[in-house]
Amino acid sequence: MGKTDYFERKLDDKNRLTIPPELRDLLKSGVVLTQGFGTYLHMYPQDVWDTMVEPKLEGDILDERIADLNVQFRTGKVETSLDDKQGRIRLDGHLTAYAGINKDVVVVASGSYWRIMAQ
Repeated sequence: MGKTDYFERKLDDKNRLTIPPELRDLLKSGVVLTQGFGTYLHMYPQDVWDTMVEPKLEGDILDERIADLNVQFRTGKVETSLDDKQGRIRLDGHLTAYAGINKDVVVVASGSYWRIMAQ
């Protein structure tokens, strides 16, 4: 089976996104959801956030670019985990509003994380 780098889903009535079974092991450490650079969301495995993103956000305290990145990624940041039964995560209302997501979403791999966008 090939790598899953794109999938489409409909959110359920509680704004839960079902993750494909082949991606669930990658997200078993937890999931970090943030605003993206555009009108979409970023979805990081917790271990990727901890080892790759967090160190970048801890850069030079006087670097305005780093400060802007902190504001971008920490505003509305949610740490969550997959539910055990169906492999779902909940997208909080403030994040779906930011990304203009109603029900239909597209999820695309972008290196070590995914972009979640309105379809």
